[in-house]
Amino acid sequence: MTNLPVPGPRPLPLIGRNILVSKFVKDSLGFTSQLFQKYGNLVSLARGGGTNLYSPLPNCPGTVFTYGSENVQKVTTQHEVYYKYPLTGGLYSRRDESSRTEPLKHFGVGLFGVNNNEHRRHRQLLMPAFHQKRIESYRDTFVEITESASQEIEVNQVTNIAKLMRILTLRIASKTLFGVDIGEKGSKSAALLQKIGILLSNPTTMVLPFDLPGFSFHRMMTLMAELDEDMREIIRSRQASEIDTGDVLSMLIKARDAETGMTLSEDELLGHVSVIFAAGHETSANALTWTLFLLSQHPEIAADLLDELDTVLKGKAPTVEQLQQLPLLERVIKESMRVLPPVPWNARVTSQPTVLEGYELPTGTEVWVSIYHTHKNPEIYPEPLRFNPRRWETLEVDNFQYNPFSAGSRKCIGAGFAMMEIKIVLAILLQKFRFQCLPQQIINRSALIVLAAKGGLPMLVSQQDRDFHQGVGGVKGNIKELVELQ
Repeated sequence: MTNLPVPGPRPLPLIGRNILVSKFVKDSLGFTSQLFQKYGNLVSLARGGGTNLYSPLPNCPGTVFTYGSENVQKVTTQHEVYYKYPLTGGLYSRRDESSRTEPLKHFGVGLFGVNNNEHRRHRQLLMPAFHQKRIESYRDTFVEITESASQEIEVNQVTNIAKLMRILTLRIASKTLFGVDIGEKGSKSAALLQKIGILLSNPTTMVLPFDLPGFSFHRMMTLMAELDEDMREIIRSRQASEIDTGDVLSMLIKARDAETGMTLSEDELLGHVSVIFAAGHETSANALTWTLFLLSQHPEIAADLLDELDTVLKGKAPTVEQLQQLPLLERVIKESMRVLPPVPWNARVTSQPTVLEGYELPTGTEVWVSIYHTHKNPEIYPEPLRFNPRRWETLEVDNFQYNPFSAGSRKCIGAGFAMMEIKIVLAILLQKFRFQCLPQQIINRSALIVLAAKGGLPMLVSQQDRDFHQGVGGVKGNIKELVELQ
């Protein structure tokens, strides 16, 4: 074991490192806030190393956490030093164990599993699918599915908003990725991807990766095999038809390297599709959920936003052009993702020895950059815990000071897609409904891969009556540590 010189808590003998890992998994933001306060803005999970949260490599000297725009810049721009690995994390190392674990070779790989020149090649192949014009062509899909979902919302009833947003974004992801809405024939892949995502975010899957009946890892591998078969059938069918059906999958199948003429292999297609789907719908769902929650606790902002929507849209869904005429909507979303970033961490692994904050990091060190803590710098964001969209009227920041979609060459390729989706969904729903917190509501956070409301977020949904002061205040739970509430 290589000794990590970075300061951090000294683990107890035998199980000390497991205890520290458990504390991070249980409450990553609260635990690291304490560590940063005590040790500075570069801290080791365990002094001396010996921990592994994410790396699939056989040798992991340990885990460090950091934050701040300067360190964000170093980690996100030094591509040859800070490598990315598949979404499956440590489970990726089990890909060669048996025929059942073979799907791990491509599931959740995509752009996350390639580095340096290979990453550049893959990103260039994917870029046309996320070109601005292509994204704008999905506007009708965003509107159609949001309108459809809004008709199913029961007025004057308590609804789990987190679940509602997850289903809505799942449908959008399914339609734009595969060309099929959930519920229609062919949506099986989307449903499988969602089930796998839930199992992957379950800590027991990582801690007990046994391919035996009764274990969540076993269940996940069974679902991955089913997904593999289903997805390969869809890909081969699309390849045979040679028709661009307007969805992302069609674009990826037709993608061709300008210099070599190479296309994406079937396994590479499977990897990209799983990443785009998993990363796409879950993050947007959480951004929408938190934005609706924050608006419910800030009545003046909610009223001003509805005024803007009513003035420009007059009750209708926004056109692509009208989205440019809704500056407060954009600021509300930006501020929501600053205060409660849907992805609070950006994890990397060093490919060679390097220095960060004056400390030497050996090859294989896990480096977790906190987007959440970077967004709370009081020198850049006065009153950092306050939800204040108007700060964006004058505030100018770079991609390292504000980076909900990461930064550098690995900035989220779907950032434009996500922003347009979130704007359209909010514009439609807020004109129709008012979302209200329940009395003495307890909201706790869950923040490992994504920042979500633990157990969901029940809210009372009313017709939009502008009675924004209803349900303001009285919120309980550790969400109050992340944002100022009445």
